Amino acid sequence: MENPSENTHQITTSGPRINVLEKVKNNLTFRSKWSELNGAMGDLGTYIPIVLALTLAKNLDLGTTLIFTGIYNFVTGAIYGVPMPVQPMKSIAAVAISDADFNIPEVMASGICTAGILLVLGLTGLMKLVYKLIPISIVRGIQLAQGLSFAMTAVKYIRNVQNFSKSKSGGERHWLGLDGLLLAIISACFIIVINGAGDDSNNDTNYTDENASGTGNRRKRLRKFIHSLPSAVIIFLLGVILAVIRGPKAVKGFKFGPSPVEVVKISKHAWREGFIKGTIPQLPLSILNSVIAVCKLSADLFPEKDVSATSVSITVGLMNLLGCWFGAMPCCHGAGGLAGQYKFGGRSGGCVALLGLAKLILGLVLGSSLVRILDQFPVGVLGVLLLFAGIELSICSRDMNSKEDSFVMLICAAVSLVGSSAALGFLCGIIVYFLLRLRKLGDNQSLSAFCFQANP
Repeated sequence: MENPSENTHQITTSGPRINVLEKVKNNLTFRSKWSELNGAMGDLGTYIPIVLALTLAKNLDLGTTLIFTGIYNFVTGAIYGVPMPVQPMKSIAAVAISDADFNIPEVMASGICTAGILLVLGLTGLMKLVYKLIPISIVRGIQLAQGLSFAMTAVKYIRNVQNFSKSKSGGERHWLGLDGLLLAIISACFIIVINGAGDDSNNDTNYTDENASGTGNRRKRLRKFIHSLPSAVIIFLLGVILAVIRGPKAVKGFKFGPSPVEVVKISKHAWREGFIKGTIPQLPLSILNSVIAVCKLSADLFPEKDVSATSVSITVGLMNLLGCWFGAMPCCHGAGGLAGQYKFGGRSGGCVALLGLAKLILGLVLGSSLVRILDQFPVGVLGVLLLFAGIELSICSRDMNSKEDSFVMLICAAVSLVGSSAALGFLCGIIVYFLLRLRKLGDNQSLSAFCFQANP
């Protein structure tokens, strides 16, 4: 005879497990197959140039980086259910490329230190407090600065020849050729025709007219077909084909199999240099853009999803505390990557999970030999993808309803861009915010005007 208490125990213990599995399944379910596949390409304009530059300049293990970032993509997609990006830590990458003495041990040390701090901020709940206290106008300023920075970098990619190994721009790009200016312009026009301004709905596809003629119906079906094309996928595949044509020897030089995974040896000198030169400038950017801004943008785009500053801070910390020891590029989340993937149709965690599987397969099958193809990839095409990601992120700042909030946002963005420092822009924005509140203190006769407006 069965014991009712045992059955009850089985139900209660298996219930949470079933709920977790259902949540993960729902998070990874595609909203639209072509759109999700298209959205997966939206972050490559940032990812490829930085990883390629570090591979060429500092012998970063591309195979190991692909494997670990692929795992990061899949796990974060399953956890959050939104196209949460996995991007290289930009300040650390910039220091590594520009400083001859800042090598792989220093890069990994700075990534581990940054990750450790973010993990502590997340576990203690301090990151949640920071998120609630920072005014929305400051967050929008950081987003606008990052978006415009992406857009301006994209224009440089399109207009000028790039030397990623030295992080320098060369002469003006020729109009014709397999990486010519004309190719980039045609790619940009193609994306605009297909995606438009990136609205969720398209009047042409939703329009119905019972009295429409046969010709009108055919035109409507044609427009619907055109607007459903995966523009980013088509452009990326075109870039791959052109890369093979430009460097046929690169394909012949492929060595199949993953790169050997080795633990990076980090000396005391590397720890010190990594923290001073890498962690200190990276930390403000990681807190503001990789956690605060990405959480706010996620709340704007996916209000039904729970993406908290605490969880994002913890995931960034954990993934780098794991991967950096084995030579994987320090990574974080980023508002720009989320905006780019949303722009091209990413609406679920399945979008980035698919990208993660692709990275994982490439890392296991081709390893670091893939750099031969990436080195021949048309940079102008990458610039086009990055341009639309930057514009999409900048557009998210359009919801400032008062002149005062817009003033703070623009001050923060302008200083961040000119000073190339999100921390400096944040500091100036906070000062301006307080000064504007100070002007109202006498009228309100209360210190409440001096307080931050907490984010939801």
